[in-house]
Amino acid sequence: MDIFITIIVTFFAGMGAGLGTGFAGMSAAAVISPMLISFLKMDPYMAVGIALSSDVLASAISAYTYGKNKNLDIKNGLIMMVSVLVFTFIGSYIASLLPSTTMGNFSVIMTFFLGVKFILKPVMATKESMSDVPAKKRAIQSLACGILIGFICGFVGAGGGMMMLLILTSVLGYELKTAVGTSVFIMTFTALTGAVSHFAIGGMPDIPVFVLCVVFTFIWARIAAIFANKAKPETLNRVTGVILMLLGIVVFVFSFFN
Repeated sequence: MDIFITIIVTFFAGMGAGLGTGFAGMSAAAVISPMLISFLKMDPYMAVGIALSSDVLASAISAYTYGKNKNLDIKNGLIMMVSVLVFTFIGSYIASLLPSTTMGNFSVIMTFFLGVKFILKPVMATKESMSDVPAKKRAIQSLACGILIGFICGFVGAGGGMMMLLILTSVLGYELKTAVGTSVFIMTFTALTGAVSHFAIGGMPDIPVFVLCVVFTFIWARIAAIFANKAKPETLNRVTGVILMLLGIVVFVFSFFN
């Protein structure tokens, strides 16, 4: 019975995380962690480690799919990735020096309202409009936004994937598919860094749960990425918005089980 419950929980956790990753570049930790903690009574630190591990392959396969369809800005993605990683550490260090505050619902609330935003105000930028921005200006923008995202993520402890998508589309003017492709490209490396750190500090995870989460998230992320790259912009905005809203509501409900 226990293995059956484990399979069910990890399947739906992986499905939610995979769809969120493939459609919106959302971190798997936002979905997998609360489900493992709520239904499998897993240690929160280990649950985050498993979620981050699931994020690595899911983001990598999504980035590959978006890149294959020419919806990935690797050059500026690398600039943003480096600044995000550096300032996440800086933000975390500064946060450790200050009195702790409750920011647990930040990512959930952000996910829900970002979903509403995509439905009510879809991202209609095009690759042509993106190319109007000079390369030097784009690089500087990527660096500055990476610093902002990294610092806030390190200080608050959540919301990286959603913040990247919001800033790439609303501030940098990215077309939606390129924004998601660039976001999952960055998330591949940030998730890998986080997962290695978690397991180095907390030890090896529960192997069956680890494997199931990684496999299910990978499968659903692949499915979502394939669909997203074939969809029309209007359809993709609506589907992404609905998925983010649902995930925001579901994760918020799960938080009451803890």
